[in-house]
Amino acid sequence: MSTDSNSNTARMRTIFRTKTSKALDRMEDPRDALDDSYEQQVKLLHQVRQAVAEVATAKKRIELQGEEMGSRYQRLGDQAREAMEHGREDLARAALERRAALEGQVSKLQEQHSSLQKQTSQLQERERRLAEQIAAFRIEKETMKATYSASAAQVRANEAVAGIGANMNDVGVSLDRARDRVAQMQARAQATDELLSSGALKDLTAAPDADIERQLAELASRSDIERQLKAMKGDGADGIRGSKKDDSTDGWLSIGQAPQ
Repeated sequence: MSTDSNSNTARMRTIFRTKTSKALDRMEDPRDALDDSYEQQVKLLHQVRQAVAEVATAKKRIELQGEEMGSRYQRLGDQAREAMEHGREDLARAALERRAALEGQVSKLQEQHSSLQKQTSQLQERERRLAEQIAAFRIEKETMKATYSASAAQVRANEAVAGIGANMNDVGVSLDRARDRVAQMQARAQATDELLSSGALKDLTAAPDADIERQLAELASRSDIERQLKAMKGDGADGIRGSKKDDSTDGWLSIGQAPQ
């Protein structure tokens, strides 16, 4: 009982490990992992592109603001010159003072624009390299997936062939048993035929006194053969009944019949 219990427990453990291994294989399909990695890289590329767009938008706002300040700077200079032409030095001084203050603001704006320009260039370079890496990874991913699928198909085919090969022994055993049973049944049929012929077994389907009729038929057949042999000794080969040549197409109907 203990041995059977241990055997059943070991069998259950083997089945559990097999099912667990198959479940893990499904969960750890490398094709799914490759697709997940590719999707993550595509998301990262999308984020970089969004950052490039945001920096470009900020730079554009600074450029518009700079263009507005440049127009005001030019206008203040024109106003200072016009005021001096009209003898209004005070107005000219006020325009120049505002122009000088505007220069400081424009200088800061230029620094921001330069920084954003540098940041845009860096992001665009990262976007380019990342896009190239993703394109290369996609090709490698599809190649690896195709290789894995082909290998998996080959494994299934090999396992199927191995399964057929393992079952061939059982098929051979079944064929051997079938041959033995056929041979036994043939021998049994021959034996029962001989027993029925000898009368050791009674044929329940035969008519009453069929055994006597069968023996009389055998005696008649032997007597007919003896008569034909006697006729051959006296008359030659033509003495055999039915050996005379008959050219008619129905000559075969006279075979075994008494001469007319």
